[in-house]
Amino acid sequence: MPDDRVRVRYAPSPTGDPHVGNIRTALFAWLFARHTGGDFIVRIEDTDTARTQEGSLEAILESLRWLGLEWDEGPEVGGPHSPYVQSQRRELYQNAARSLVEAGHAYYCHCTPERLHEMRKEQQRLKQPTGYDRLCREAGRGPDGDPSPVVRFKMPLEGETTFNDLIRGEVTFANATVDDFVMLKSDGYPTYHLASTVDDHLMDISHVLRAEEWLPSTPRHVHLYDALGYDMPLVAHLPIILGPDKSKLSKRHGDVALLQYREMGYLPEAMINFLALLGWSLDNHTELLSRDDLVNNFSIERIVRSAAVFNLEKLTWMNGVYIRNLGEEELAERIAGILDESLSQEVARPVSRDYVRSITPLVRERIRTMTDIPELTDFFFLRDLDYPPADLVQRGLEPADTANALDSTVERLAGVGEWTAEALEGELRPLAEELNVKTGQLFGAIRVAVTGRKAAPPLFETMAVLGRDLCLERLRKAVASVSTVD
Repeated sequence: MPDDRVRVRYAPSPTGDPHVGNIRTALFAWLFARHTGGDFIVRIEDTDTARTQEGSLEAILESLRWLGLEWDEGPEVGGPHSPYVQSQRRELYQNAARSLVEAGHAYYCHCTPERLHEMRKEQQRLKQPTGYDRLCREAGRGPDGDPSPVVRFKMPLEGETTFNDLIRGEVTFANATVDDFVMLKSDGYPTYHLASTVDDHLMDISHVLRAEEWLPSTPRHVHLYDALGYDMPLVAHLPIILGPDKSKLSKRHGDVALLQYREMGYLPEAMINFLALLGWSLDNHTELLSRDDLVNNFSIERIVRSAAVFNLEKLTWMNGVYIRNLGEEELAERIAGILDESLSQEVARPVSRDYVRSITPLVRERIRTMTDIPELTDFFFLRDLDYPPADLVQRGLEPADTANALDSTVERLAGVGEWTAEALEGELRPLAEELNVKTGQLFGAIRVAVTGRKAAPPLFETMAVLGRDLCLERLRKAVASVSTVD
């Protein structure tokens, strides 16, 4: 492998379903790898056994697959399509911790959880920074407690640690603000700091792209890499994602598990485009970028420092654009698949693909998410419509006027030869004038009668698809229904 080959990793913890910010990190790493011709590696950091949740690993991998973020390698034991899993590599971390203790860079800490709790309470009472007081480091051993001690790293007590962040430039922390952190827990599992350092070295990771929240931990990693004799990868801490009100992103802003967006009818193409613009941009105006566009143009230099804003309305707009840009056949097939699952049991399955293809042009412009489809199209399939009879009565008309207009419509349409949109419009526009009603009033009543909706796709095209028999049946029922309106 060439020394300058880009190798990045996405290293989630299976402590819950991945959300927007977590997957944004994966996307940026994947785009960087694909842009440079490098490698994208998935590594599951499951060493926090107390917080690991059943099903989380499957949700992580399914999220990546949904977006098409394929990874390039895996352990031989699981094959190339299995990710690396840290719990299967514990011996590597334990050996590293042992070597650091032997070299004088780390020490065993026997302090009990009770002592640490009381220590933090006292620090808070005295309004001091909380952190380990280095009792075991200074005493050489410390008080006896749990027979299985933790291993802590010896941070420098004075001076500063400076490193270069690819997004933020030179960053400096005072060493006094960083305590002696735990590397190896009493159960023999490593913490993130040790495990990620060892794995990044063994996997030849060249760049680490991670969330801004890890920035204060970087001084720990700088000294840990140095103590182990490793070369540290280049680091880039991605900007935080906020809600539209500039507060911390939460469920009310749309911060839900990524796969929920699939259930809500968003396309993976739209989600990738949207996530890529959370902290990165091609220029000051381009908003719609295909996967190939993103791969060809992505660079770390164009990632911004300032917080990104998650705007659900923008995602929904973008999703609608992607839906409208689907090919006619592809969109029709997707619509048919959704209708097969969502329509009532009275509708035969599978729905006619030819019929769906005739409906698709009528609803294409109105779809924002794929979950809109059942509501936009169900009247094409239902035998009986359910709507308030009062909806038939248009503003400026009385129920009797409406009944007369609809009855006249039935008489006029019964004699139509070719049931096309053009022929229907040619018959009904003159009828409005003959009845001395506005075209909007007549067409509004007909629209409710044949669709059950006040707003629907273009009226005459819709009637052409519904067909002569169904339209006339619904119009006759509407005449009877409007007679019940006071």
